[in-house]
Amino acid sequence: MFIICLISLQRKPFHLQAAPTYYSNKVKGSFTRCMASSTVGGQPSFSTLAISNNEPVVSVDWLHANLRDPDLKVLDASWYMPDEQRNPLQEYQVAHIPGALLFDIDGISDRTTNLPHMLPSEEAFAAAVSALGITNKDGVVVYDGKGIFSAARVWWMFRAFGHDNVWVLDGGLPRWRASGYDVESSASGDAILKASAASEAIEKVYQGQMVGPSTFQTKFQPHFVWTLDQVKRNIQDKTYQHIDARSKARFDGVAPEPRKGISSGHIPGSKCIPFPQMLDGSRTLLSREELEKKFDQEGISLDKPVLTSCGTGVTACILVLGLHRLGKTDIPVYDGSWTEWAMQPDTPVSTSEI
Repeated sequence: MFIICLISLQRKPFHLQAAPTYYSNKVKGSFTRCMASSTVGGQPSFSTLAISNNEPVVSVDWLHANLRDPDLKVLDASWYMPDEQRNPLQEYQVAHIPGALLFDIDGISDRTTNLPHMLPSEEAFAAAVSALGITNKDGVVVYDGKGIFSAARVWWMFRAFGHDNVWVLDGGLPRWRASGYDVESSASGDAILKASAASEAIEKVYQGQMVGPSTFQTKFQPHFVWTLDQVKRNIQDKTYQHIDARSKARFDGVAPEPRKGISSGHIPGSKCIPFPQMLDGSRTLLSREELEKKFDQEGISLDKPVLTSCGTGVTACILVLGLHRLGKTDIPVYDGSWTEWAMQPDTPVSTSEI
């Protein structure tokens, strides 16, 4: 089955909402279907004949043409920075791609740390994804409410747990709506119930309680996820080129971090390529030629290993998305990123020289 993802920060009960309504933007024309059937373990499965795993995004036209296919699922991965004052769940209720499920980045996370939305354990991820109705034979497409933002994080999460049939919707919900495609609004129903079930499942795992049968088996890829100690060693070894996706002002230490109590600055030896530089004006991923030019301008060699980070491991995944388009499919993310680094009493911090 094919899946599209939307990410939500909101963690209030999903069922206490208003009645659903439907919005229709009429669309003219038709599109050729791009999916074919294959089998995995004797069951029908999503075929990637029309999409390459080396291409990390799909277009809104492709999604519209395949949206009703039974082997396609959509996940809403909308998430926003703490200082943006936006509510993903409320925005989902107002408008989302028809049939989209909810994927809560903060909810489907490690509950044993005070760091935000860290990658959960294999068991916890499998339990939450199974509760959403996702199986290993499914394909996954992820979108969010900003174009390409938090959807890249969920794309990376699935890949970190061994599920490669996952893509980001290029341009996200804004491009979908700008193309005139239908959206719907709902406050209850299957998506809300599944999101609640996913939250309950992950809580049970971390509390050591039994959960229901798993439909999704993980195969963790440790090389996708870097730890604090690995980043410390890289400062000395300089084996990996380290790219930070935060704004230049935060990187230089002249603008505050969005999270209280966290100083700004950067990890010594890292370079700053703010994540918006991976995108064009319509929030779609740059072409290969444009991406190659950007990394070259910033002194990044595509022939050498690369490591990415940001504030909390979300926008670093947009850098990974861009590098993936260039054929670098094994880029790690420092999951704790700047928030973890800045919280340590003994980690070195660099700032710009005035």
